[in-house]
Amino acid sequence: MSNLPYSREELEILEFIEHKKPESIPNVSSEIDQLKASVKNKLNKRKAINLRLLETDLEQIKTEAIKDGIPYQTLISSIIHKYLNGSFAK
Repeated sequence: MSNLPYSREELEILEFIEHKKPESIPNVSSEIDQLKASVKNKLNKRKAINLRLLETDLEQIKTEAIKDGIPYQTLISSIIHKYLNGSFAK
């Protein structure tokens, strides 16, 4: 274990800044906006999956979805999302 106050990566960054004379990125605000949009798209990207459920469970989910006025796939996605974020309540 090293006793240096900086990690190897931090030292490389300092070396670059102090000796390589980095240049500003042209249109930096545009670059930031593009990066933000990219991250937002990645976070909201949906992935199709196959899922095997008991037929009775699926029928109950469909019934609850009809009561809520939403597609049953949306209800399943919402249940999983709430469970993973610790806010699941029946």
